[in-house]
Amino acid sequence: MKVLMTLDAVGGVWRYALDLASGLTARGVRVVLAGLGPQPSAEQLAEARAIAPLEWGEAPLDWMAGAPDELASVAPWIDGLATKHGVDLLHLNLPTQAVGLRCGLPVLTVSHSCLATWFAAVRGTAVPQDMAWQAALTAEGLAAADLIVAPTRAHAEAVTAAYGMTSPIEVVHNSSQVPLPRSARAAEIVAVGRWWDDGKNGAALNAAAEGCAWPVTLLGATDGPNGARIALNHARAGGSLPHPQVMARICRAGIFCAPSLYEPFGLSVLEAARAATPLVLADIPVFRELWDGAAVFMDPRNPAALRAALNGVAKDGALRARLGAAAEQRANRYQPQTQHAAMLRLYRQLASQGARALTPAG
Repeated sequence: MKVLMTLDAVGGVWRYALDLASGLTARGVRVVLAGLGPQPSAEQLAEARAIAPLEWGEAPLDWMAGAPDELASVAPWIDGLATKHGVDLLHLNLPTQAVGLRCGLPVLTVSHSCLATWFAAVRGTAVPQDMAWQAALTAEGLAAADLIVAPTRAHAEAVTAAYGMTSPIEVVHNSSQVPLPRSARAAEIVAVGRWWDDGKNGAALNAAAEGCAWPVTLLGATDGPNGARIALNHARAGGSLPHPQVMARICRAGIFCAPSLYEPFGLSVLEAARAATPLVLADIPVFRELWDGAAVFMDPRNPAALRAALNGVAKDGALRARLGAAAEQRANRYQPQTQHAAMLRLYRQLASQGARALTPAG
């Protein structure tokens, strides 16, 4: 079986796609990676090409486009790659990429995030009128796909509610298989994210850092490709680091914090849990689904509550030990072999039944 899998170099989809492609390759699936959006770094290119052939297109990601016509080249480009590489099915990591395809191949799309669910969670509103075309395009892509996958039940429910869908969404939890460089713990709180994204809630963590017992470091970009940015004056900006360096910081941290208002899965939380780093998490449905009973939860919209939760864990070594052990044990539920087997099952189902074999969502 040969699969064309799309990805981007901006956020968590990069890690998701490379880890999945690596695992599927080990199971005999041939994968071709197809990237869109901002160009990957030299390190990213080397990492990807060590796993699978990589093509890169010129179109933007849907959420970075200013108008629908900026995405007009996406479907023809994917169609062309499907023919060039002779693939059996398409795994699209943005639902909008399914719009306008003519290659006739089965299409599986994964909803890693979308504007409609982001605005519902972060702003408590519908998508603004000037961005409504993007939400409409996502709905069209979901309807065009033969199968839709979400990384959590909570996100699947949010997508279903946002688009009024009637067809079920398959849930396949993400996983992590990166090496864990064990080291002595430091009196430091680490968080990882694209901090220019309001959904990551960096402003609240920055405010909470004033008066924290331990220093707080935010790893990841503070300036986004869409012009958004966040200024930090209490927390420290750790910058965008290569993934092995991020993992080293996570493994050394005394506490890992994820204050997100919106998170369809939260791969960095899983990476921290695998390292037995104590978790302090936003009390949102996705994190409750994955980590209830294995983390301290707090109100992410209340910096004082966030600070109190962080200080409570920082000042209690026995609690940190229990939380770390609980997180590591819970992380065992989200194993790469489980994810890869589930995705391979869905691929085989689609390949055997053909395109449009399943009732499209809509």
